[in-house]
Amino acid sequence: MSSDLPLEIVLASASRSRAAILAGAGLEVLIEPADIDESAVKESGLRTQASVDAVAASLACQKAQKISEVHPNAFVIGADQMLDCGGSWLDKPDSLAAARDTLRLLRGKSHDLVTSVSIVQDGTEIWAVTDRAQLLMRDFSDNFLETYLSRVGDDVMLSVGAYQLEGLGAQLFERIDGDYFTILGLPLFPLLGFMREQNVIGQ
Repeated sequence: MSSDLPLEIVLASASRSRAAILAGAGLEVLIEPADIDESAVKESGLRTQASVDAVAASLACQKAQKISEVHPNAFVIGADQMLDCGGSWLDKPDSLAAARDTLRLLRGKSHDLVTSVSIVQDGTEIWAVTDRAQLLMRDFSDNFLETYLSRVGDDVMLSVGAYQLEGLGAQLFERIDGDYFTILGLPLFPLLGFMREQNVIGQ
């Protein structure tokens, strides 16, 4: 970037985890969640038999483009994460009962977390990446499930799998294969690499 002024960076997401990842990496970011109809995008993807990767990438881009309308010169970061379990796409649970059903479905099985990040400037996507991680959930007992739900409370509704790996949710798993930040919701290293290439952050 040729300007001496620092470029504004905007995160088009309400995710506390994504905001924490960027803050932890030393980035000063404006948080402005994007309001788009995610269900319609996913339903269209299912009708057209689009891949889960393509749908996640489309959602990430659309979120960034929406916020770029009011921050045209900024680097607007959009992100989306989808959970694919044997071809079934899971959404965030909207209640503790739904979270219980999600965890019972995932228990003892492998599932994939597909995370996409997009950067939009002046309404145009200038960079994007999609990464995938595979997680094997252990065959935990019903007693553990109820203890987990009781301790975590409403936070189980913050993620598609009803867990946060950086917290008590780690006890749900037997093995993970993939990048830790991808699992948390943002492929951080490729994102930082692109921002260094663009001189948005230091080399």
